[in-house]
Amino acid sequence: MTVKRPAPGDLEAIETASRDELQALQLQRLKWTLQHAYDNVPHYKQAFDAKGVHPSDLKTLADLAKFPFSTKATLRDNYPFGLFAVPREQVLRVHASSGTTGKPTVVGYTKQDIDNWADLAARSIRAAGGRPGDMVHVAYGYGLFTGGLGAHYGAERLGCTVVPMSGGQTEKQVQLITDFKPDIIMVTPSYMQVIVEEMRRQGLDPVKSSLKVGIFGAEPWTEAMRRDIEASAGIDAVDIYGLSEVMGPGVASECVESKDGPVIWEDHFYAEIIDPETGEVLPYDESKGTQEGELVFTTLTKEALPIIRYRTRDLTRLLPPTSRSMRRMGKIVGRNDDMLIIRGVNMFPTQLEEIVLAQGQLAGQYQIVVTRDGPMDQIELRCERLPGVTDMNVPEVAHWVQHRIKTMVGINAKVVIGEPDSIERTLVGKARRVVDKRPKTQ
Repeated sequence: MTVKRPAPGDLEAIETASRDELQALQLQRLKWTLQHAYDNVPHYKQAFDAKGVHPSDLKTLADLAKFPFSTKATLRDNYPFGLFAVPREQVLRVHASSGTTGKPTVVGYTKQDIDNWADLAARSIRAAGGRPGDMVHVAYGYGLFTGGLGAHYGAERLGCTVVPMSGGQTEKQVQLITDFKPDIIMVTPSYMQVIVEEMRRQGLDPVKSSLKVGIFGAEPWTEAMRRDIEASAGIDAVDIYGLSEVMGPGVASECVESKDGPVIWEDHFYAEIIDPETGEVLPYDESKGTQEGELVFTTLTKEALPIIRYRTRDLTRLLPPTSRSMRRMGKIVGRNDDMLIIRGVNMFPTQLEEIVLAQGQLAGQYQIVVTRDGPMDQIELRCERLPGVTDMNVPEVAHWVQHRIKTMVGINAKVVIGEPDSIERTLVGKARRVVDKRPKTQ
């Protein structure tokens, strides 16, 4: 399964291969993955048998639709090492989710898995504009979370100088960016907003920093947030996608020259879009891509933990290739499990984010508080005025936001505009955009 590694900074041949070449490689690797999982993971043998399918039934890529899905519950039910397809002694590293909603999801990597991950993270950084010798400031969290180490190994593989800052300590983040003068920052978009605010608090102009590129992931973010970050920090903001169950950062990444959605590295991952309700695969049109649905991934080269048809819960589309020969994914509009149903209306936090960022006097920070008054759900949107905006007509701006929410989303919301820094900031990792105070149903 080893692929010859190119010289740092050069495009790999597979990035410009024809669709026929790419799909032939995918089919070969998919056959290996299904057999590897069936032979070595009791869960997959049982699941395949229960559905009446065998790895030998895969004759074309479309045949993957015959095989069962995996979910986060699959990993939790087999906690901690039940999905490993190699002896535990061959697992070089273990990562895990936080486990805040139950048992953590545990994933493992062989030496070859780690090498592949580093290669793909390096490929992603290069696609974002990174080159050997660049300095990369990594402000993703390190540890069991895959973000920090995934970015770190990829930047080193590309030949960059890595500053392994991790998350938090915002004043120190700014100090090191000022003193070390990195070219690239890898961080969640919401924490980048915090860093920009801290620069301004210290009297620094974020646009004049050394940073040229921000590689942002680990949480959904909108085109409006991209525009806000690019304008406030004077950088190219590029989207990177990953999830610990599949690999970590570097499953897909945008190309800086197009910034039109993360390119899925299809030589290592097979993507499907399904109807979230029925599980049916949505058809792919060569010119238009797919309709919006739930993203599903199957790994093609993972040795320690092959994952078959993993339902990510991320809602997006597959799009035709542009800058590379591989297909892209659209901006994630939300997650099945992040969707709020307010008085019968389906709503995603990113819809309100776009409205907040469209109002030029408001900062990018916001929080949605959901409560219930009798049988009725209530929404309160908390946001902040931009630092330096001193003459805001608060009732007028609040009314504008409220009206836009009613017009664009279809719900009534109370809008509260506070002073700068009045909303609790994310010190590390992902922003807490929703606080749901509704009573839990039994």
